[in-house]
Amino acid sequence: MAPSLALDGGSDDYRLTPPPPPVTGRFPSVYSQVQNTRIFHALPLPSVLKTPFNIVDVPQSSAAGSPDEIAKLFPNLFGQPSAMLVPSGSDTVQYDQKLKIGVVLSGGQAPGGHNVISGIFDYLQDRAKGSTLYGFRGGPAGIMKCKYVELTSDYIYPYRNQGGFDMIRSGRDKIETPEQFKQAEESVNKLDLDGLVVIGGDDSNTNACLLAEYFRSKNVKTHVIGCPKTIDGDLKCKEVPTSFGFDTACKIYAEMIGNVMTDARSTGKYYHFVRLMGRAASHITLECALQTHPNITIIGEEVAAKKLTLKNVTDYIVDIISKRAEANYNYGVILIPEGLIDFIPEVQHLISELNEILAHDTVDEGGLWKKKLADQSLKLFELLPRTIQEQLLLERDPHGNVQVAKIETEKMFIQMVEAELEKREQEGTYKGGFKGQSHFFGYEGRCGLPTNFDSTYCYALGYGAGALLQSGKTGLISSVGNLGAPVEEWTVGGTALTSLMDVERRHGKFKPVIKKAMVELEEAPFKKFASLRDEWALTNCYISPGPIQFTGPGSDAISHTLLLELGLQA
Repeated sequence: MAPSLALDGGSDDYRLTPPPPPVTGRFPSVYSQVQNTRIFHALPLPSVLKTPFNIVDVPQSSAAGSPDEIAKLFPNLFGQPSAMLVPSGSDTVQYDQKLKIGVVLSGGQAPGGHNVISGIFDYLQDRAKGSTLYGFRGGPAGIMKCKYVELTSDYIYPYRNQGGFDMIRSGRDKIETPEQFKQAEESVNKLDLDGLVVIGGDDSNTNACLLAEYFRSKNVKTHVIGCPKTIDGDLKCKEVPTSFGFDTACKIYAEMIGNVMTDARSTGKYYHFVRLMGRAASHITLECALQTHPNITIIGEEVAAKKLTLKNVTDYIVDIISKRAEANYNYGVILIPEGLIDFIPEVQHLISELNEILAHDTVDEGGLWKKKLADQSLKLFELLPRTIQEQLLLERDPHGNVQVAKIETEKMFIQMVEAELEKREQEGTYKGGFKGQSHFFGYEGRCGLPTNFDSTYCYALGYGAGALLQSGKTGLISSVGNLGAPVEEWTVGGTALTSLMDVERRHGKFKPVIKKAMVELEEAPFKKFASLRDEWALTNCYISPGPIQFTGPGSDAISHTLLLELGLQA
């Protein structure tokens, strides 16, 4: 029994009347009242998706960097135009065409992923009746092993507007060897897929582009569309204003930071060092700072631009702590991005050398591998606390990167700050009491109930992906824009994935990758932060946003970062 649709107040929004729960998966009977309410939350669509539309090509694309190399790697896709949906007086899409579409969740979780799948499903129900949607289980490995489940109304129903990726689960496997591409080809042929939607971050969407290129080169009929997912916020460009999950995750972290701020002020004796997710970019840390007003915030991109050393960063923190002590404030909150250690030039050089060494050798107990380090890098390595040394040598992630989530940067800075304060105390330049508390806010933000913004944005991304596939597009990433306007005025289209790409050195080799969007020091979000941080440092301007709201004041607010980037907030 499929959910029945009930029109809400004569609008085009709908509620879902619950069917029996699926045999496997979630069971609404054990949901909280809030979860149950969210299942019935109406999801408006951009107007262009509710009327007949055409898909028009926009100017041909190049690449974010190294266009000649990208052209060689993607001879069948490079330079193809992006696409835009525009209202049409009559339908140009073949609605009687029955499609078979696959969808996969790839990489780390992000709030809203289930709504992307719901959007794809509903598009097929509305515009391609009789179509079939398959979900590949466990991420890209599910494609290679052809592990899938047919996604029906009953199966999808309990996951609408819910957090997590547990509808079909995710994975971090990559399709990269000739054998793996062949396995993917066999799987899509077995299911006779017309299209495949890859929901993921920059690496996953790079993989989507590689699949689209491979399928086209082999005359496989399956078209591939990506969707922008990452709480880190580093998958975005002019056409893709934000990645889904960023809005929700930042609001979850901001609530936790607000709680810590109240604790700091209540006890009056602790400095809370809070490390936040964001391996490659500091967007989460910057957004949380704009939402909560901490005393100290370190932005990795600024550290890199100013070529600051570990001692420089430590001294900056200690200087503010010392000034606050003069005002009898022996407490505070300090935000640190997860990937900070990778932004410090001297550490960056060390990590780069370690990556090269570990790509070809193993770390021997005798320490012979250290001879391959440059003198300056070896000296820095030996100065680091032993725990940090060990964390720097941990096995790399599937993409050849240091697992910065396992490097306890906040604890390292507590030790370094404590040592410097003791030194200044002996010199008579510091009088106060310092007690450091460490926190890492990580997975807590990845699977929360998506905000109204992420719920609606994801639904539009999925619905748009369905439209792109039905129109025969491939090698694009679903793009929804004009996000500062009412939902009805949002734009929908697809951006050529090759236009987002550059080449990067991984595992000792150059490979194509979507270029990460970093915090831009000349853009509005950082400038707003920089204009206020001195005031936040010495006075307590703490803001406690509280839990995410789904109705009433603040429920439809979008992130400070997006508002500022759209020029909608001074």
